Amino acid sequence: MSRVYNFSAGPSMLPEPVLKKAADEMLDYQGCGQSVMEMSHRSKQFDGIIKDCEALLREVMNIPDNYKVLFLQGGCSSQFAMVPMNLMNKNNKADYVITGQWAKKAAKEAARYGEVNIVASSEDKTFTYIPKLDKSTFSKDADYFYICMNNTIYGTVYHELPDTGDIPLVADISSCIMSEPIDVSKFGCLIAGAQKNLAPAGLTIVIIREDLIGNAMDITPTMFNYKTHADANSLFNTPPCWTIYVAKLVLEWIKNEVGGLDKMKELNEKKAKVLYDFLDNSKLFKGTVVKEDRSLMNVPFVTGDKDMDAKFVEEATKAGFVNIKGHRTVGGMRASIYNAMPYEGVEKLVEFMKKFEEENA
Repeated sequence: MSRVYNFSAGPSMLPEPVLKKAADEMLDYQGCGQSVMEMSHRSKQFDGIIKDCEALLREVMNIPDNYKVLFLQGGCSSQFAMVPMNLMNKNNKADYVITGQWAKKAAKEAARYGEVNIVASSEDKTFTYIPKLDKSTFSKDADYFYICMNNTIYGTVYHELPDTGDIPLVADISSCIMSEPIDVSKFGCLIAGAQKNLAPAGLTIVIIREDLIGNAMDITPTMFNYKTHADANSLFNTPPCWTIYVAKLVLEWIKNEVGGLDKMKELNEKKAKVLYDFLDNSKLFKGTVVKEDRSLMNVPFVTGDKDMDAKFVEEATKAGFVNIKGHRTVGGMRASIYNAMPYEGVEKLVEFMKKFEEENA
């Protein structure tokens, strides 16, 4: 069997050692005679899995003690409502920066529960840059300030965080979690769908400062209240057991085989440089994002001709480079080069792009 290079934006490829370990333990997890998929979430075995996963996440991300880690479901799309329901609770107001479809959807959802101030937007240039922020446009009485840190569809990332002072900074880090170190203490709340860099689809991770828990709006459903899950150690209801287990394996891989997030960042920078250097010098392909805001995780590019783009996607797929078609709102191509994408995968993609250029330029 030959495995393809999967450049999907999510669910994305997982590290092969993780897949092999999960396969080895599929029928019998550590001698208990059953799969993790089958065991009770109240069992001693799963209690060990979820506690180990949280401990590893805290260690690898260096999460301060005054933050809760919640393992939830519903993706970040559910968080678009959970964040305002739990945090928009003093002045009923929040600031949002619109840098792509997900931030736009988050702001639209939040506007159902309170006043949303759009501080800045990069929609004027199809979200190809991170807008420079003017602090005079920030709300002085906002309950929180919201950003999408890495924009999966458009390939932009914040290299400098907004200075929000005492106002809690909330960030969607779905497509950059675990890709490099993050100073958690600079945020009030971090939310992430785990299906891009950490686990299969189904797990949502929330890292939230303890003082922000416990003041949800009265209309908040029990399942949408962070306190519900914080008090129950993420076991109020049946959690996504399998994805938490795989997340634990991925965290072990990052810690023990990669060497932590500093090393992970080095590897991701090395991979991204190969692709960006080629795009910057190509006569056929070009990147769509301004250089200073480029993501290490998602690299959109185009030829400038829709038919040529379609031809490239078709031939790339046949050559084993799959899920490289760009998002429908952007077109062109997009290579998502998350943690599990090996360096050789990016190298071989660039080799293929060079050959395609020679034959089609």
